[in-house]
Amino acid sequence: MGVSVEGKPEREIANILNVRRISTDLGRPWTRGTVHQVLINEKYIGNNVWNRGSFKLKKKRVRNSPDIWIRAERAFKPIVDQSLFEAAQAIIRERSHKLSNEEMIAVLQQLLQDRGYLSGLIIDETERLPSSSAYQSRFGSLLRAYELVGFTPDRDYRYIEVNRALRRMHPQIVTGAITGIEQAGGWVKQDPATDLLTVNGEFTASIVLVRCRTTPVGSLRWQIRFDVGFWPDITVAVRMDQTNQSALDYYLLPRIDMTAPRLRLAEDNGILLDAYRFEALDALFDLAARAKLLEVA
Repeated sequence: MGVSVEGKPEREIANILNVRRISTDLGRPWTRGTVHQVLINEKYIGNNVWNRGSFKLKKKRVRNSPDIWIRAERAFKPIVDQSLFEAAQAIIRERSHKLSNEEMIAVLQQLLQDRGYLSGLIIDETERLPSSSAYQSRFGSLLRAYELVGFTPDRDYRYIEVNRALRRMHPQIVTGAITGIEQAGGWVKQDPATDLLTVNGEFTASIVLVRCRTTPVGSLRWQIRFDVGFWPDITVAVRMDQTNQSALDYYLLPRIDMTAPRLRLAEDNGILLDAYRFEALDALFDLAARAKLLEVA
């Protein structure tokens, strides 16, 4: 970015970037929260990280310890020096380590009283408050921290927050899929306007993130919308877990078998649909590898 920010807090860094008219990747002004997200996200040093949490149907989500996270190093081109990134992590960790659980909840309660509602962005925008990621780490999830201060997000507000999170997550999933295909011996062309993937020049694939919804009676539902404007040969539906923070599983849905513009999934979908269900994207990578072998033959 060409900005010297050594020893400066996030809000001051944001002000410097905005004065220099350097916008975010979405073309928006920088805030304390968006700077903070850059500082804590490993993708900016080129790493893609999976398995931060585990979730099985009808079970509670479990936050996995860092030693079993799956990390693909150098999956992306880094834009932040690793030593600088690690120094920032040490400073951020030190902020929350100084506070007990009770103190973290107390300052969050005060923020709720001041603002009237809470979100990850509001937390990250507030000076002298532990970050939203610190609350997630300490209490298992932001929703658990919200419960402890008596805050329940209304459904519409949570819907907006989830959609924002999924939009941020989508480029990482697509990049991870491209990396996996290439490591399997295939090659990929990505349409920059639509994110449609052409694999080995033989088939097209579209990756969609499918949010989880909870019905009034507590059942889980997912609705997949197919891109009928492009009708890719394969739609890779990433079914999110109940918290909409991590991938639960993957459905590889061929166009030839999908005749409707939408598909609704429940917790159990029967053998016909679950034939397309996979625990990981390895099936897509294997398909790309087989297509490559056929091309060579």
